[in-house]
Amino acid sequence: MAILAVLSISDSFTAIWESFAADCGFELVFLSEPARLPRRADLVAIVSGGGVEDGLEPVVRQLGGGGFDVGAVGADADHHLAAALVRAGAAEYFALPADADLLRSWLRDRAARFQWLDDRAAFADAERAKYRFDEILGDSAALRAALDRASRVIPHANVTVLITGETGTGKELIARAIHYNGPRREAAFVEVNCAAIPDQLLESELFGHEKGSFTGAIASKPGLFEVANGGTLFLDEIGHLPVGLQGKLLRALEERVVRRIGGTKGIPVDVRIIAATHADLQAGMRNGQFREDLYYRLNVVSVALPPLRERREDIVPLARHFLARFAEQYALPTPVLDDRTAAALMARDWPGNVRELRNAMERALVLANGSAIVPEDLPPPLAEPPLRPLADIPFPATMRDITRTACTAMLALCGGNKSEAARRLGISRARLMRLLEDRSTPDDEFIEASDA
Repeated sequence: MAILAVLSISDSFTAIWESFAADCGFELVFLSEPARLPRRADLVAIVSGGGVEDGLEPVVRQLGGGGFDVGAVGADADHHLAAALVRAGAAEYFALPADADLLRSWLRDRAARFQWLDDRAAFADAERAKYRFDEILGDSAALRAALDRASRVIPHANVTVLITGETGTGKELIARAIHYNGPRREAAFVEVNCAAIPDQLLESELFGHEKGSFTGAIASKPGLFEVANGGTLFLDEIGHLPVGLQGKLLRALEERVVRRIGGTKGIPVDVRIIAATHADLQAGMRNGQFREDLYYRLNVVSVALPPLRERREDIVPLARHFLARFAEQYALPTPVLDDRTAAALMARDWPGNVRELRNAMERALVLANGSAIVPEDLPPPLAEPPLRPLADIPFPATMRDITRTACTAMLALCGGNKSEAARRLGISRARLMRLLEDRSTPDDEFIEASDA
């Protein structure tokens, strides 16, 4: 519970404070002099009256800047006195009894704010316990090197981080670990998937917009940069960011200022940027689809996460960890892995990496018939079906027919994973969906490298 310290210069109004504190949710402490102010006080009310309000200003100056809000309370409604007290460091001045309701409302607002701060701190502590680097399993040298590099940036709140790695290697996990173990942990962690949001909406999501700036903008909306102010903005799949937005992102990173669509004023923001991608950004630079200056701005500290096939010594320990976790979640006994199963796990390439292994262990636990996981409990390896034969393409075929056939075949090759199919084709997920649903625009006639 937040502490309200009442410092009485005179005996005026002291009887009302117990009622105020009880109504607004404060623990009440009465003081006779500033030196007795408890260090853990959240809010200080300096009370005077009966013609001795002149004693308020020096006490406000003495306590100003102490890390808590100061409210001054007296009986004189003189606006000159109020202005002098605010200049001295008071948040508000209230003249009682006329301002009793205003004082009560102010106290309630402060109490709600302190409760929100307490809740946010508790949430940050819980997330910090969840995303600890020492609990990221794996003893391979490649993984340990990546984690060591990521941990080095934690204390430096403004350092930008670029995390690279295949789908399922744990890029978001590392990003959250950096945030929730660092100095920004009590502020927001905001994630935006640059590949999942349609291009025409992405600018508004990132930078916000003003009312009336485009059709449908019926109200002003802050962008995710503003929402993340003080915390971390995680730009996942940064390789899919449209070229037209890359310059605006670069400017925001350089100036730490954003401007909403339709806005005329720059809005200062204080965020740590963590970007992640499975795409080859250097290849994107070579073909003109990723700005070189943006790449160097993002690549301050790079963390490359190895695929699971390159750290096979971690596969069996990870499998056992997932089995134990899911057994606890489903209230089932933890099964063992027999030697044949361990060998089968080690033999696979795991294109979906840790995410695929985790899902395989969950499935095996649920479907297992005995106390041990046997190879038959594992899902079959992802088969790669043959591409659709050329004879299936109508003849004569338009470029749209050929493109749609290629997209359908690639989707089948990727087991229905649309994001992976789009990545292999070098287009955005949104364009893949348009092509599959035959909602293509003239610009979609060809699969262009601009979506890489």
